[in-house]
Amino acid sequence: MLIKLDHIGIAVNSLEEALPFFRDCLGMNLIKIEVVEAQRVRVAFLSLGSETIELIEGTDEQSPIRKFIAKKGEGIHHLCFQVPNLEKSLKELKRKGVRLVDEIPRQGAAGARVAFLHPASSHGVLIELKEEKG
Repeated sequence: MLIKLDHIGIAVNSLEEALPFFRDCLGMNLIKIEVVEAQRVRVAFLSLGSETIELIEGTDEQSPIRKFIAKKGEGIHHLCFQVPNLEKSLKELKRKGVRLVDEIPRQGAAGARVAFLHPASSHGVLIELKEEKG
């Protein structure tokens, strides 16, 4: 079902404060920054070799990321895995009893189709599934 780990999402209070550490101290390459209005976030993707991390900043007080940080503090928010067919994967997981945050895919960064699995089903880890681009 899974193709590969796509990225690790890290919740931060401020991209401007977090970027210097990941880019300048760790030597990661900034790929892009974009706003995902549907999810009320601004994200920065950084790469190191073939690996990618996503820094995620909430854009308003109702943002799920701001709520996450208020409750748990900054840090790892989710793991994202690529799947070949998002609808098929969601149906299969639901059939297996996995609790879904999203039963219908939503728009993620770069227009990707994504859906989240509830951490209650994945031992406390929020899992994002992202459809592989054809």
